[in-house]
Amino acid sequence: MRRKLAAGNWKMNGLRAALAEAEAITAAAAADGPEVLLCPPATLLAPMAAQAEGTALQIGGQYCHPAPSGAHTGHVSAPMLRDAGASYVIVGHSERRQDDGERDADVRAQTLAAWQAGLTAIVCVGETEAERDAANTLAIIGGQLAGSIPDTATGANLVVAYEPVWAIGTGRVPSVDQIGEVHDFIRARLEQRFGEGVGRSVRLLYGGSVKPGNAAEIFAVSNVDGALVGGASLTAADFTGIIAALG
Repeated sequence: MRRKLAAGNWKMNGLRAALAEAEAITAAAAADGPEVLLCPPATLLAPMAAQAEGTALQIGGQYCHPAPSGAHTGHVSAPMLRDAGASYVIVGHSERRQDDGERDADVRAQTLAAWQAGLTAIVCVGETEAERDAANTLAIIGGQLAGSIPDTATGANLVVAYEPVWAIGTGRVPSVDQIGEVHDFIRARLEQRFGEGVGRSVRLLYGGSVKPGNAAEIFAVSNVDGALVGGASLTAADFTGIIAALG
């Protein structure tokens, strides 16, 4: 049975004072409940991991370079994330695909680097508004899955997050039927490629304007195993409400 996962992506938000919010979120993380993960900016990763040590709260990075080290000014490698206390890393987020020009091949390389460092990769996929309007959603998602996920995926090293680009930070949320269609499609593609055992063990998250008020409805959708949450994960009041809906 797949364990539910509530993952918070803090993006480029949070100074040291925000560690108080992370500490409050820790209280909602329990070994016998949904898994809870926070992915803070790189400057907060080590202190947040130290604060969470001995608790059920997991810590992750928001990106990793494909190389383990080298002359790559400003970048962070997967071994560095692991050394700082991370157990997960987000790769292929639409904001990096758009802002930094990351392609599926780049995401695939980052995923391999994450696995080699012992990190679980959260691979993000999602269509733009224009692609949705052109009825190309499933073709886009299928291509991203094929190009971004390496052949050695397992339920332990991979999580897939579906985030429609047009719903991220906009307040717009797809209908439950639209979410279900994509999540069922992703599940079928994973089973087809990796076999039923692995395909059914990979957790699928929904992301895009998830809030305490709509979380329960989204979590009731077929093949939704949790959420990748942006803005609502920045405060304990909002994120713990989402965790409670998942539990």
